[in-house]
Amino acid sequence: MKRTTLLLAGAVLLSCGAVAMAAPSAKIKAAVADAGRPEADTKRDEFRHPAEMLAFAGIGPGKVVVDLLPGGGYFTRIFAKAVEPGGRVYAYFGAQYDKRLKDQGKDPDNQFADLKKTYKNLGVVHGPLAQFVTPEPVDVVWTSQNYHDMHNKSYDMDVNEVNKAIFKSLKPGGYYIVLDHAAADSAGADVTETLHRIKKSTVVQEVEAAGFKLVAEGDALHFPGDDGTKRVFENDIRGKTNQFMLKFQKPRR
Repeated sequence: MKRTTLLLAGAVLLSCGAVAMAAPSAKIKAAVADAGRPEADTKRDEFRHPAEMLAFAGIGPGKVVVDLLPGGGYFTRIFAKAVEPGGRVYAYFGAQYDKRLKDQGKDPDNQFADLKKTYKNLGVVHGPLAQFVTPEPVDVVWTSQNYHDMHNKSYDMDVNEVNKAIFKSLKPGGYYIVLDHAAADSAGADVTETLHRIKKSTVVQEVEAAGFKLVAEGDALHFPGDDGTKRVFENDIRGKTNQFMLKFQKPRR
């Protein structure tokens, strides 16, 4: 009877998406330890836990992965190694980011040109976020610390359209991974611009409205010293913000 009760309790936890974190594979560990990663990236590993993140997302050899709004390529480089052999990675830059580069006198087409030479399985895609589309159906779409930005006025777009477009580009059974700075439950809608955070409940509601199902949550980025009320750039919490990790799945049928 006791064993039956424990099994039922475990089933309840799984149905709510609260599952144990998978241990990183040797392949993932090797990708994180790759000597080609810049020191500026490796210094951040202590608080970003990249190996645990990739294991959580199910990224490995043969997978096709999109790094949506990849910033400086912190995760892009790791993905490119982790999906070998046979996998591919697409770094997706939104039109808003390209405009910013042009305003700075830079050519968006040169973005990640050096990475493309180093990682032969890397492609770079430019396009409006609301018309997100990939060259082929993909296994994983990943966005880290950027989902909240898509709510900002400067992006001038509907994040719900982005989520619907991502849904279309994923293979049946594919995953949409969202990591972001957690805002306090009492936070207002403007918190995405003032604090660069977002409430987990907001993300879950929006992404599931596009047809996804939340299947797992991770806690490797849980920092209890951050209560979600400060700007993420404050010195005492920068790099150590409390973040949620959400794994959504496109139904197989």
